[in-house]
Amino acid sequence: MTEQTYSIGNIFSFFKRALRGDQMDYTSGSIRTAVFMLAIPMILEMSMESVFALVDLFFVGHLENSQHTLQTVSLTESVLSIVYALAIGISMAATAVVARRIGEKNPDAAATAGVQAIWLSLGITALVSITGFVFAPDILRAMGAEENTVAVGTSYTRIMMGGSMVIMLLFLINGIFRGAGDASMAMKSLWLANVCNIVLCPVLINGLGPIPAFGLNGAAMATTIGRGVGVVYQLYHLFKAQGVVKIHKNNVKFDLPIIKSMISIASPATFQFIIGSCSWIVLARLVAETGHSTASAGYQTAIRVVIFFILPAWGMSNAAATLVGQNLGALQPERAAESVMKTAKYNAVFMGLVSLIFLFGAYPVISIFTNDEAVKDIAVQALRIIAAGYIFYGVGMVMANAFNGAGDTWTPTWINLVCFWFFQIPLAYALAEYFKMGPTGVFIAIPVAEVAITITAFILFKKGKWKTVKV
Repeated sequence: MTEQTYSIGNIFSFFKRALRGDQMDYTSGSIRTAVFMLAIPMILEMSMESVFALVDLFFVGHLENSQHTLQTVSLTESVLSIVYALAIGISMAATAVVARRIGEKNPDAAATAGVQAIWLSLGITALVSITGFVFAPDILRAMGAEENTVAVGTSYTRIMMGGSMVIMLLFLINGIFRGAGDASMAMKSLWLANVCNIVLCPVLINGLGPIPAFGLNGAAMATTIGRGVGVVYQLYHLFKAQGVVKIHKNNVKFDLPIIKSMISIASPATFQFIIGSCSWIVLARLVAETGHSTASAGYQTAIRVVIFFILPAWGMSNAAATLVGQNLGALQPERAAESVMKTAKYNAVFMGLVSLIFLFGAYPVISIFTNDEAVKDIAVQALRIIAAGYIFYGVGMVMANAFNGAGDTWTPTWINLVCFWFFQIPLAYALAEYFKMGPTGVFIAIPVAEVAITITAFILFKKGKWKTVKV
């Protein structure tokens, strides 16, 4: 397909249309335009998700006993990555099924699929929230936290784990919007949630007028309230507004066959992200054991910064998932494949630019988030090493989301299992413990494993079995 060239004026016009959420048919016309219209709001959406972590990190990093407060936030976030894995897994299933139904020009079936995903997520998250709230101190100890950190951070961890429901719904409902091609609505809900968090964080942490200073707990309260506001906004637009997907009374009832279909897609998708999350948890514990609280705080600070830039790249890769799902629904597998390759190229360019920022500007970036020089040194080293594989991260994300968008969630799950658990973790342990490299060995294992994941995913994508998956 011949792609048209765009002037600066046209690009600006497309940018405005993407932010407004103008509807278009992603199964016809220019693929470059389709990627652009989806990727812009998706990048901004994921940027807003990463801002959550950095806002907390900024304010918490300037509290007293910053090593313990930073370690609390970082270790809790590592455990919450399991909740994120569940949320992303179910949202992937929702995106795949909703996109396929939209590609088939059946928005009512898409709405029904979205509701079944919500019912599924509510039951799962209730169990996770209760468990996390009750066992918060044990969770911190299991992560290698020192007793001072457990004493300081138990309440924070309880609030964050207890509020898992809003994390789940925020991710899931945005997955429904993305599957429908309504990426702008997903973006706006994250913007609203972030504005609330940014306003509430300093107020609840430091106090203001009659509002007392809650300290570390204030950060958890602000994040949970902010995400809750975003969820209310999402639900309003699903039930009241005029979007691509509109939920009516007939869509709300339980539909067991659809729920079973969702589970069949979401189970490996969830496991896919749990594999990655557990790998990060093991790496975090290994850093804490070999480098203690200073190395742990430095590593976790670096990871927060890394995530800030990885999430926008993940946002662009989400465009591939939507395009694959809708074009397979429209019986256009070759257009789906071409969309993935174009998205991968754009993401590689973006991540290449980010890697240059980290390689040459790591110190001033890290200095924003901590005043502790020892923590800075570890964080800068981690950031530079991890950034060496950024281009591969960008391509690998697109390939994984292409499989997920097709409903082929098993392929990236097996890739993650082999490359994370049977390669990255043993490599990190060997470098850190056997070769006495400590935290540095853990840092090196991260980009090496990501390169292996990307090469494997690219080879399997080119084989094309994902084109035959039915959802």
